[in-house]
Amino acid sequence: MPLRARFSLALVALFALFAVLFGCSKPADPGGAARIKLALNWVPEPEFGGFYAARDGGAYKKAGLDVEIQGGGAGVPVVQMVAAGQADFGVAGADEVLTARARGADVIPIFAVYQTSPQGIMAHASRGAKGIPDVLASGTLAVELGAPYAAFLKKKHGFDRAKIVPYDGGVARFVADKDFAQQCFVTSEPIAATQKGSDPQVFLVADEGFNPYVAVVITRRALFKEQPDRVRAFARATQEGWRAYLDDPAPANAAMGKLNTSMSAATFTAAAAAQRPLIETDETKKRGLGTMTRARWDTLAQQLVELGILAKAPSAEEYLMAVE
Repeated sequence: MPLRARFSLALVALFALFAVLFGCSKPADPGGAARIKLALNWVPEPEFGGFYAARDGGAYKKAGLDVEIQGGGAGVPVVQMVAAGQADFGVAGADEVLTARARGADVIPIFAVYQTSPQGIMAHASRGAKGIPDVLASGTLAVELGAPYAAFLKKKHGFDRAKIVPYDGGVARFVADKDFAQQCFVTSEPIAATQKGSDPQVFLVADEGFNPYVAVVITRRALFKEQPDRVRAFARATQEGWRAYLDDPAPANAAMGKLNTSMSAATFTAAAAAQRPLIETDETKKRGLGTMTRARWDTLAQQLVELGILAKAPSAEEYLMAVE
């Protein structure tokens, strides 16, 4: 899975009913459900399984919500769409949320799917690496240098011993070259490489100390202030959907498979299994799926400042309105 380029210079047009009721949500249908749009930052696949489970399993309907899920892709400006009112909710990374707020986008997080970031570095098991420092000691590494996680690894370990090349989004070079390593999401590239007969070994960036929430549900701050009950209802229904998906991913995988025919049923199954320990953790067992803490957000903000990505940390009181 490529690291998504989710920011765009162009802002979308304002909607005429932007300030009425619930942002861009349409009037309720005859049955009384509020029509809501959720914008994804990638194509339908297991990292979004809980949203489809909530929609198709009736959790959103029980909450009085008629939710349209809009698939995304590379370059889709989800944060700007939410900030401008083209979508009521969207999915983004925690580092993107903080960067967007620093640029003036008034979005807030309400739910975090991945408690442990799926971002990793994969190398061939035959190299015998014990961790990312070993991978960086030799060979070739393909990463997106502009990504915050890459800046973190460069600052912590240095990129002077391995040959650093741009990440191209595939696994062909990895499969062909035993000394080639690359960035990955544990739910994507390692599975693809394994299916091609390779021997990927994945080291999570989170284990190095950089662990932003991933697949974070965001909304507009104004929406939360104007319609807090509806926002909380969406979050609760989303949590119910993720519980259902973790218990049985097959129905939602089948629904997503019809929309994303490039991914096989076997890959859907493998990805759902790979992501589960990153979504359901000891913390979520205590506090519930999707939980977030101010301490985690504060840590990330400070790291982005130290990396020079942010000039200063955004005011937590302004964007952690829905975080305990």
